[in-house]
Amino acid sequence: MTTRIETYRMRLDGIRFRGRHGASRAERGLLQDFVASAELELPPSSLPRSDSLKGVYDYGKLSDIVVAEGTASSCRLLETLAERLITRILEESPALSVTVRITKFGPPTAASVDSASIELTGSRAR
Repeated sequence: MTTRIETYRMRLDGIRFRGRHGASRAERGLLQDFVASAELELPPSSLPRSDSLKGVYDYGKLSDIVVAEGTASSCRLLETLAERLITRILEESPALSVTVRITKFGPPTAASVDSASIELTGSRAR
């Protein structure tokens, strides 16, 4: 029996980093905690042909990209950061599409809010 794999996804949750992101100068002046998740849809043809790390897209690379981009420079908007992450992941991986969620804790709002998240999905131009 031959198995045909139709979908290949990789997901990392809880990628933590400290960055200087926020709408106000005060927010950008302080290091804050952020948590990101990234889900990649990979072409089934990129599945490894053996039970070895050689030839597979390493999720360690993915977490390194998220942390590097999240700490490289500050953004006023989480949406801007998410777009930068999607662009870089698509450039540095075989992913066909990428979904990124970024969570910020204790956002400055009139009401008490534990966290705020945004989620964006992007794909390669076809």
